[in-house]
Amino acid sequence: MGQDGGAGTPHSIEDAMTLEDNARHVIDTTRYMSLGTVDPDGRARVSPVYYAPDGYDVFYWMSVPEAQHSQNIERQPEMSVVIFDSTQPVGSDIRAVYLKATAGRVPDDELAVCAPIACRVRFPERTEPFPVEWLYPPERLRLWRARVTEHSVHVRGSDPEYGTGIDSRRVVTL
Repeated sequence: MGQDGGAGTPHSIEDAMTLEDNARHVIDTTRYMSLGTVDPDGRARVSPVYYAPDGYDVFYWMSVPEAQHSQNIERQPEMSVVIFDSTQPVGSDIRAVYLKATAGRVPDDELAVCAPIACRVRFPERTEPFPVEWLYPPERLRLWRARVTEHSVHVRGSDPEYGTGIDSRRVVTL
């Protein structure tokens, strides 16, 4: 029963959110995502990075080309990503967005356009724009981009609308 005692009435605003709304909320309010790439020996590598979304289909982060995840992306650009709200108490609903994406380093001739997009929202503590010059040689840092090919969300098995008895993922359109 809902707050007003009526059957089927949401218990909170959050209960009334759609799977897509929850996915957008996680992306909008979370600062780190975990990149899933494949090492040369076939082993999975998971790497947390601070990210900046450009809408819900493009994600930027900065990294050095020598990082193993960067080398993995250069060799095999298809990757997986998970973004989740780690502030949720144990036992509460897991809020997670899973992405399938193709990633790569942003070409130098696109940096002037992409770097301000990548840095405008996610560095609120900066009072000045991020210096794009920091992303060109001889500096080590580079801008990377993932273009999403599929979004999905975590659905708990007991979800009253989407649950199947076991936790699962459900593809959504953002």
